[in-house]
Amino acid sequence: MADQSVRGRFVWHELVTPDANAAHAFYGKAIGWKPQPWDEDASYVMFAAARGPIGATVAGNGSAPHWLPYIGTGDIEATIELAKQKGGSVVKDVDTLSSGSRHAVLQDPYGAKFGVYESAEDYGKITPPQPGEHSWHELISSDHEGAFEFYSALFGWEKQVEHDMGPMGKYLIYGFGSVPFGGMMTVKAGPGPAWLSYVHVKDVNQTARKLKSAGGQVINGPMEVPGGDWIVQATDPQGAMFAAHATAANMKKSEKKEKKVKPEQLKLDTETPPPVVQDPETPAEEQAPPVETPPAAPAEKPAKKRAPAKKAPPKEAPPAEAPAPVVEAPAKQAPAKKKAPAKKKAPAKKAPAKKAPAKPAKKSGGKKSGGTPAKKKSSKKSVGKSAGSKKTAARKASKKGAAKTKTRSGGKKKSAKKPRKGK
Repeated sequence: MADQSVRGRFVWHELVTPDANAAHAFYGKAIGWKPQPWDEDASYVMFAAARGPIGATVAGNGSAPHWLPYIGTGDIEATIELAKQKGGSVVKDVDTLSSGSRHAVLQDPYGAKFGVYESAEDYGKITPPQPGEHSWHELISSDHEGAFEFYSALFGWEKQVEHDMGPMGKYLIYGFGSVPFGGMMTVKAGPGPAWLSYVHVKDVNQTARKLKSAGGQVINGPMEVPGGDWIVQATDPQGAMFAAHATAANMKKSEKKEKKVKPEQLKLDTETPPPVVQDPETPAEEQAPPVETPPAAPAEKPAKKRAPAKKAPPKEAPPAEAPAPVVEAPAKQAPAKKKAPAKKKAPAKKAPAKKAPAKPAKKSGGKKSGGTPAKKKSSKKSVGKSAGSKKTAARKASKKGAAKTKTRSGGKKKSAKKPRKGK
């Protein structure tokens, strides 16, 4: 018996591609999916997420690479008949699996292809998507309002809200009750009508880096959308378009983790070579590039100390390398500049040193006889005696005065008489 709870839910995704091996390698690095061959047909290799397979690769047969979403239905024949009545067409007839489930490929009236799937198993209640599972499905159409009427008739989708995006037109969000499934919008130019499936990830910024390093190309984003969630749209190396979606809550958690991890990376980079694991989905191959940057952060400190050491050899020729050793070169040359003038000033200090005995004579005379006025008295008396006596008597008198005052005043006759007056 067909499962009625599956109606209107996106249950499977096939990647139409010319190179299945390359596709699995790419999405393994970008999203974290693992290849898993189907038990009934090993050539049908599935993409396995944490809770199980979410899709598989199929041969392109000349068609352009693209993702094909499958929507559940409780009665595949009735759905196909209604699709024809609403202007749709059948691309691939119904095929029955060994489990009893059946599927087919249709096209809506505006040219977008999609699959229908009647399950023989119970899908149960709708649960929030986990990382690696699809969380949003967007229809680009030439008439999104007409397209919504078509799909609503087939699967019972309800219109939840419609956002006005200005020049880009309106964006219609559909789903069941309070559970949104995706959006629809009208695009007149560009690629033809198609479905774009979004994979749920923890951080679209990390996903963008991963897919680019794996050979993919970012088409739009990462960017924030109304409501606070973040998205990034891209193409895989074969040209198939896909997208990634992260909730606002997960993006905030990722930002907090990055702030907390950075200081720890600086301390643990020598102990754990791959410490930049901010996302458990990150494969080991993609952890290698971030590991090179943390060592560079602590290395900057010793680098600053070693930088002058590299410029040290040119210090032997200061004139040539004057700009480089800004700190050390002047320090070595400063003593040389001080020594040069010291030699020149030495004679100047020695010249007044010869007159030094005369200075202490004044100080000693000053203490006993009154200081500078003594000079005037001694000079007047010496002049009077020399004028009123003979030259010979003056010479003898000066010699006797010098002998008596050598130890007291420095050798002048009249200065020797001062201490006598003092007495």
